[in-house]
Amino acid sequence: MDMITGFGGSVLGTLIPFLFVLTIVVFFHELGHFLVARWCGVAVRTFSVGFGPEIVGFNDRHGTRWRIAAIPLGGYVKFIDDMSAASTPNRDAAIAHHEGSFQGKSVARRAAIVAAGPIANFILAVVIFAGLFMAAGKPVSAPTVDGVQENSAAAVAGFQVGDLIKSIDGAPVESFTDLQRVVSGSAGTPLTIVVERAGQPVTLTATPERRETTDRFGNVHRVGMLGLQHTARNVTVVTYGPVGAVGEAVKETSFIVTRTLDYLWGVIIGRESPDQLGGPIRVAQVSGQVATLGIAPLINLAAILSVSIGLLNLFPIPLLDGGHLVFYAIEAIRGRPLSERAQDYGFRVGFAIVLALMVFATWNDLMQLAAG
Repeated sequence: MDMITGFGGSVLGTLIPFLFVLTIVVFFHELGHFLVARWCGVAVRTFSVGFGPEIVGFNDRHGTRWRIAAIPLGGYVKFIDDMSAASTPNRDAAIAHHEGSFQGKSVARRAAIVAAGPIANFILAVVIFAGLFMAAGKPVSAPTVDGVQENSAAAVAGFQVGDLIKSIDGAPVESFTDLQRVVSGSAGTPLTIVVERAGQPVTLTATPERRETTDRFGNVHRVGMLGLQHTARNVTVVTYGPVGAVGEAVKETSFIVTRTLDYLWGVIIGRESPDQLGGPIRVAQVSGQVATLGIAPLINLAAILSVSIGLLNLFPIPLLDGGHLVFYAIEAIRGRPLSERAQDYGFRVGFAIVLALMVFATWNDLMQLAAG
């Protein structure tokens, strides 16, 4: 009985944080589509968080059905001229030319409606990060070198105890965390690092080595490391006003976007291993782990996931928002949309790509669970 109770507690401890995080991110993504669609005069038939059978829902005064569905792995906004949750357009002339139809709007308005979902994700992330920076502040520790591991990349580069790191590849370094972030994503890439030594600037070139590290939850990550040692002393917590917090939040969001794109490019060229790509299982696992640290870290995870989902949806793959934007760009250039046949083929290819990515990410998740 104790084992069953423990298993149930473990499942709920993972499932509830996962649903909390994912629902926030999905809701705001679809809300972006919904609000801009309404502003553009498009009639919205359904606003759904989740797929499949409806669990609970209601109709608003505009005739939109707001619903929570049984499969909580996404959501959709269905317009009056959509045939499915995947936004397959209804070719019926009467419906397509309805005053509130999506297809009847200009290219610019359709593009704005589609882009609004990912943009809403980025805005949500900035709002969350800014709120956390105002409420809890940001711990900052001076980027000083307190030790250098023997035979490490840092030792080869000539780092010395007492060095104060000023910049990496021309970008200023304000804290040791800034250094760690750049180095962790730069395995195998030479970095030009300027340090202050005895009051004088010294320029060093170091190439981070790829190493495996284990976080507090036992998850294994492959990151770049120099071999610099740092004692967390003289840590100060910097709190921000609204303007400063938004500025820092934009920086945080930009870092996540840049780091994600760098990693994906590294996978494409063979510099990074694709086994770090995760799917819903890993998101659920991490959500449960982070939830044990408190509500603030869990909300922070929601912001990170929001950036990731917003960025993913902008990829130029038919079926995703980015694929629709590519079609609209082509339509704007040509002066007319692609043929129905070309669009149908595009969506089939996009569906195959998305399905393959989901299968691959899920396989990675299962392999990580098996290894754990």
